[in-house]
Amino acid sequence: MRIVIAEDAVVLRDGLCLLLSSRGHDVAAAVGDGDTLAEAVAEHRPDVAVVDVRMPPTHTDEGLRAAIGIRRDHPGLGVLVFSQYIETRYAAQLLADGARGVGYLLKERVADIKDFLAALDRIAAGQTVLDPEVVTQIMGASRRAEALGALTPREREVLAMMAQGRSNSAIAEALFLSYGSVEKHVTQIFTKLGLGPSDSDHRRVLAVLRFLQA
Repeated sequence: MRIVIAEDAVVLRDGLCLLLSSRGHDVAAAVGDGDTLAEAVAEHRPDVAVVDVRMPPTHTDEGLRAAIGIRRDHPGLGVLVFSQYIETRYAAQLLADGARGVGYLLKERVADIKDFLAALDRIAAGQTVLDPEVVTQIMGASRRAEALGALTPREREVLAMMAQGRSNSAIAEALFLSYGSVEKHVTQIFTKLGLGPSDSDHRRVLAVLRFLQA
């Protein structure tokens, strides 16, 4: 099959090229950033693009956003996200746009070269290949987002200010609310997020973590 690789780590990129070429595949291009990936896909029309998540310039989620873009522009293209990291927001978007011919594997969990090559074959054939940990984290992020969706706009506002480290008194002053009203909003936030009273866990911290994760 014809393959394009997007991986900013030179040693790994060259290793993938050598591995795939030695197995008879045509590595049409091997690039180090998302913009060049889009150009390479448009030029070479590969069967599959192998894409890392974190690439220049910020090394956060450029690879996944590039993968979404090339899938949008080339609907029949297979995409294998191959990374150390799970980025749930854009991974969910990539799958929501059509899971056929999409894969997401974690580098450290691919123990056998045969499994990696078999995954590429399946993706090129239009199948979906996902590491179980990727599925678990995407589902967890979805549930957290649903829980936050149950909050009222005012409760989300209060939670956002909790995430800034503000006390109930400071929140009341900033939002022109009584202290009692803020306490009621905080209680509702805990209830809706499923954070019951606990001697071992700090509910305020857990609520803020849910907010940041979603």
